[in-house]
Parts: sequence; C-alpha cells; structure tokens
Amino acid sequence: MTSVDLFVSPLGRVEGDLDVRVTIEDGVVTSAWTEAAMFRGFEIILQGKDPQAGLIVCPRICGICGGSHLYKSAYALDVAWKTHMPPNATLVRNICQAAETLQSIPRYFYALFAIDLTNKNYAKAPNYAEAVRRFAPYVGTSYQPGVVLSNKPVEVYAIFGGQWPHSSFMVPGGVMCAPTLSDVTRSISILEHWKDNWLEKQWLGCSVDRWLENKTWEDVLAWVEENESQYNSDCGFFIRYALEIGLDKYGAGVGNYLAMGTYFEPSLYENPTIDGRNAALVGRSGIYAKGQWFDFDQSRVREDVTHSFYEGTGALHPFDGETRPIDPEVGRKQGKYSWAKSPRYDVPGLGHIPLEAGPLARRMAAGAPGAASHQDADPLFVDILSKIGPSVLTRQLARMHEGPKYYKWVRSWLDQLDLHESFYTKPTEYAEGRGFGATEAARGSLADWVVIEDSKIKNYQVITPTAWNIGPRDGAAIAGPIERALVGSPIADQEDPVELGHVARSFDSCLVCTVHAYDGKTGRELSKFVINGMV
Repeated sequence: MTSVDLFVSPLGRVEGDLDVRVTIEDGVVTSAWTEAAMFRGFEIILQGKDPQAGLIVCPRICGICGGSHLYKSAYALDVAWKTHMPPNATLVRNICQAAETLQSIPRYFYALFAIDLTNKNYAKAPNYAEAVRRFAPYVGTSYQPGVVLSNKPVEVYAIFGGQWPHSSFMVPGGVMCAPTLSDVTRSISILEHWKDNWLEKQWLGCSVDRWLENKTWEDVLAWVEENESQYNSDCGFFIRYALEIGLDKYGAGVGNYLAMGTYFEPSLYENPTIDGRNAALVGRSGIYAKGQWFDFDQSRVREDVTHSFYEGTGALHPFDGETRPIDPEVGRKQGKYSWAKSPRYDVPGLGHIPLEAGPLARRMAAGAPGAASHQDADPLFVDILSKIGPSVLTRQLARMHEGPKYYKWVRSWLDQLDLHESFYTKPTEYAEGRGFGATEAARGSLADWVVIEDSKIKNYQVITPTAWNIGPRDGAAIAGPIERALVGSPIADQEDPVELGHVARSFDSCLVCTVHAYDGKTGRELSKFVINGMV
C-alpha cells in the first residue's frame, strides 16, 4: 500500500485562495482538508455603521455575485424595518437576481469547469478530441460564444440596476429605478437573444420547453439520443463525455442538502418577515437529509469556529455570532486551519450536521412534496439522485438545468411589471431591530443576519454558499462538504490531479487556482502547475 500527501494550493478559479491537502492511498483520496487562506472581515467593517451600509459594502464582497449580496442585504433590512414591498419592486428584484445567475451558468461552465475536460489525462477517451475542439480555453468552438454570450443577462440587470456588478439600487422598501416600456422591451429582446443563440441553439439543441419535459434520469438519457441536434448539443455531448470519463463515479459529498430559497411571489411578500418567507418563495427552501425533507428554519443555523482562525471553539447562531480573528500561527497550535467558519444546521433528529449548498440542493428542495401553485415543483433531480447518486456529473447537471428554468421565470416576471404602479415605499427607519435576508446565489444559499441598536449596526453576519461547502471540520471533527466530497476521488496522475479540480469546481467555490503538490512524508515538491493550464 502506498500513501502520499498532496498539498494543492490554491484549487479554485475565481476569488480568494483555496488550499487543499489530501492523503492518497493506492491512488484514491482517503482524507482531505480545505483551507480558506484569506481573511476578509466584512462583518467587522460593518459594526457601528449606518444600517444601510450593508447595501454598499456587501455587493463588494464578490465581483461575480454582487447582485445576490445586495438582494439578501436589502431583504435583511426589509425585515428589520418592517417595510412594505410594492409588487413591482419584488418583480424587479427577482428579475435582476435571476439575470445574474443566468449570466453565471454558461460563464462558469465554459471558463471554470469544462476546460478541465480537455486535460491530457483523458487523451485516450474516445471523445477527447471533440472535447478539446469544443472546450479548449479561448479557442474552443463552444468556449468562445458561450463566454461572450454569458454577458447578455447582466445587461438586463444593468437596465434596472444602473450597473453590474456592485449595484446598490435595491433599498429597504423597494428599488431605486423607474423603468420605461422601452427598458422592458429592450430587456425582453436581450433575454430572447441569449436564449435563441446560446441556451437553445448551442447548449440544448432544442427548445427550453422540450428540455423541461424531462422528469427522470431515463428521460435525460433518452433526450440525448432523441435526435442529432440534441445528441450533438453541448449539453448532450457533456452528458455523454462525462459518463465516458467517469464523472458520475466520485465527488458525492455529504449527501445532505440546504436551500434557503429565492424569488418571491409579489402578492405574498408585500410585508417581508422571517415567518412569512418560506410560503412566499418561488424557488423553494428546504433541507434534504438522510432521505427526508424538512422545512428551512434560520434559527437552526450555527457557525462553528473550532477549526477556524477565530477566538473560541463553540458554535453560535449568526444573530449572536462573533468574528474575532487570531494570528493563524497561533491558531494552528490550537488545531485551527482555515479562515472559513464551519456552518452547520440543526436538523430535527439528526443534530448539527454539515449540509451542501448549491444548485443540487435547490433541485432537491424543488422535489419535496407539498409545493404551492406558485412554487417550483420539479422531480428530476430527486429521481437522478435515487438512480445514480450524487457526483461531479449530478452536481454539474443540476447547475445547467437552472438555465431553462430561470429563463422562463424572468420572461414571466418581465411581462408582469405594471409601469403605472409604484416601485418603492418609503420605510420607517427603526432604531432597533433584527433582520434576516437570504437568497440563492448561483453557488448556493447566501444569507445576512443584522442586529440594529441605537440606529447603528451592532452585529452583522454573512454566511456564503462557499462557507457552507468549504468550511473545515467542526467541533465534533466532522468534515465539511468539499472535504467529504474529495474522499474517494481516484487520482490517475499525482503530478496533475485533475480529479481534485473536478470535485472542487463542481461546487463552484468562490476561490482561485495554481497548484503545488508535495509528498507529505518527505516534504519534496512533486510539481508546481496550474490545473489544465488556466492562468
């Protein structure tokens, strides 16, 4: 039996640094540790500020999903200040939040995920040459139009929000815009262009409605073979190639899922509250754990800092949360190893356990029984999970499945806007209050908890989807979702562990990629490289 430790740093491709250390025995990962290597401290920045400071600061947390940060920050204040939300404002918020996610879907697939499909480790696969032709960075026949056209949905966001990214046009009580008929028709035209030229023509090879008819794994496989257009579409090819190279065989993770939900039925959320939130959601919230569904309840969220570079070892609810950083060198002596906290959820009967956030979690919530008429009810991924289980392929397919779904929702919301009605109700700025706001960013559940005292922010806590997924071990030494997902991954080439990249990027971690591989026993550097040549 051979045992090798690899230190892979960083492994993501977006923002921040993700360092990964894995132990490999006989070519398979047997344990893993993920280390978020950067401290950000936005919670500290916001303490003592005006309650609306979050509307400015939070969109700067991320240059890719700043709209999602604005969306949940605005709803946190709506709850704290007991605002009234005109239906038009809810629709505009829905439209812009979804537009940002629609932008992210192709950009993430081609620029961050699919280029690993061209790795030389797959050179003997029958469809390798076709994968290179389509997905090679910058020059691939699908890469270039996919990335370029991904910009279109956020043009819709900019029409309403004034700019993208880092917009701050969502405010307590509504939105700061007054769209015209020209704005709406232009938005529809842009969205249709994106749908016609990428979503249907390139990705699906069929209509959006035809894809959404798929309700089972067998339906998906039959859809691939149905005609030449679908077979040769990027979606059809990806499914065929992913099965060919075994992306359905590893990367399972914890198998338990969290979705906080997003988008509201306007008539059901005119007065935002924590208690009224779940019933008003279009994209449903929920927990799927150990084969059971549970309602999402924000009061059951905790953040554990036992292995994080912060003072203490306990787990606190975000309203009582603390962000007190310590020197990492001091922290390492205490067994701490990451700047990320460890979010956990108290599942009834199961205790505080790690949950995976992201598109697959949303798809599992959508398959729960009991959906109201305005809510997403979609059994596809419940069936897929039962047939082939969670994996890199399942997680990736869940992400791409949301393109057709969200397109239809945005198109409907644009039609519902009433340009003769209000987009804003001036709120009462209460000196005291507590607010919770959440959304589903492209990567998963994203939420703010704000405590206001004496008209200032006393406490502000942000939990990102990446934190849910890359968080380190907790006080019970239970590994986080990505740490668990890496276990069982086959490593064909220790000097080019592309499999680790597949797993990490299937979560779309908001973190970046250059790789150093070391033999953990001798300390010898095995290789220094960038996964798949992306620089």
